[in-house]
Amino acid sequence: MIEVNGLTKRYGAATAVNDLTFTVRPGHVTGFLGPNGAGKSTTMRMILGLNRPTSGSATIDGRPFGRHRAGLRHVGALLDAGDVHPGRSAAAHLWALARGNGLPRRRVAEVLQEVGLEGVARRRVGGFSLGMRQRLGIATALLGDPPVLLFDEPVNGLDPEGVRWVRGLFRGLATEGRTVLVSSHLMSEMENTADRLVVIGRGRLIADQTLAEFAARGTRAGVAVRTPAPAELTAVLTREGAVVRPEGAALTVTGLSAARIGELAHQRRIMLHELAPHTASLEAAFMELTAGRTEYLAGDRR
Repeated sequence: MIEVNGLTKRYGAATAVNDLTFTVRPGHVTGFLGPNGAGKSTTMRMILGLNRPTSGSATIDGRPFGRHRAGLRHVGALLDAGDVHPGRSAAAHLWALARGNGLPRRRVAEVLQEVGLEGVARRRVGGFSLGMRQRLGIATALLGDPPVLLFDEPVNGLDPEGVRWVRGLFRGLATEGRTVLVSSHLMSEMENTADRLVVIGRGRLIADQTLAEFAARGTRAGVAVRTPAPAELTAVLTREGAVVRPEGAALTVTGLSAARIGELAHQRRIMLHELAPHTASLEAAFMELTAGRTEYLAGDRR
């Protein structure tokens, strides 16, 4: 389990992480989500003891990472796929790490096979594509067969087959009861991979909940209604506590189910041409809830 309590990191006058508190529990894939510059990578580096927090704490199974002996046996991480000596082969890179952590040599062959790199084990990493480097980084995280795993933007550079493989890998690791934290800014990946989300913006916590709970926080979820009597229906639904917004020729209704809207319209003999519930969108909720918390905004091209 990963526990982050009041974690803060300042660089001079700039605050990268601001009083962040959340828990990552075993048995789930937890997505760590936020716009670029939100503080995700800084937070993960503090969890791993690579950056010292200004205040607060981050522990893994109750202790700071630095107090765990033979670190790779307890925590595996992929933070930067390019952080490998380009002159080493994939096998040599992994063997150096295995030897330093008291791991048997057979683990090198096992993880290379698991990530699909056994055929290039003796090739120098400098000649690897980004996708191959990502696979090597994942192999490094798996080397010690650890119960806790952290991955920062793990699908960058992977082809569609690789993306599908890594989704299955993460879900399988969680099913085995491991703690899995996956950082990304891609909504589609979180929808297809994660069970829970920790969402931050400008270093502050926005949400710590399931995907469905987070998506439901967006106001774009609701029911689309078309009727020849929009004013009359709006009055009826508003009295029932709904929020009604005109959108073009239709109404978007939140606060009442489609079934209840249909019942009220039938009781008042109001004709409906369309009654369609809109499923809450994770991407819509993310864009809405992180608005104003994005570090860099591009202007419209005119």
